[in-house]
Amino acid sequence: QVQLVESGGGLVQPGGSLRLSCVASGRIFSFNKMGWYRQAPGKERDLVATLTCSGRTNYVDSVKGRFTISRDAAKNTVYLQMNSLQPEDTAVCYCNLKRDDVFGRALESSWGRGTQVTVSS
Repeated sequence: QVQLVESGGGLVQPGGSLRLSCVASGRIFSFNKMGWYRQAPGKERDLVATLTCSGRTNYVDSVKGRFTISRDAAKNTVYLQMNSLQPEDTAVCYCNLKRDDVFGRALESSWGRGTQVTVSS
């Protein structure tokens, strides 16, 4: 079993910053891709950023230049640094671990419970 615990969410004003953390535990050795997703009120859960074990990153266009995904392998932790936050960033943010095949297809996936990010004046 894999357990993911997110933290770092909260309420910030537009232009503010937050750093989300996701601590993983359990049988995580088989996973090779990590990421952050978010779900805004009334919308589906969307990809925000991904990070492979080799260090390759990918971001949705709306957060490029503002968000940074990173990891601390020794602490089994993945981070999402969010800068220049805007009201449209308001969402529940979820940490995800995947085991993809060589074609990028997910063979296994594990999710955290989510942490609320609210951007409001």
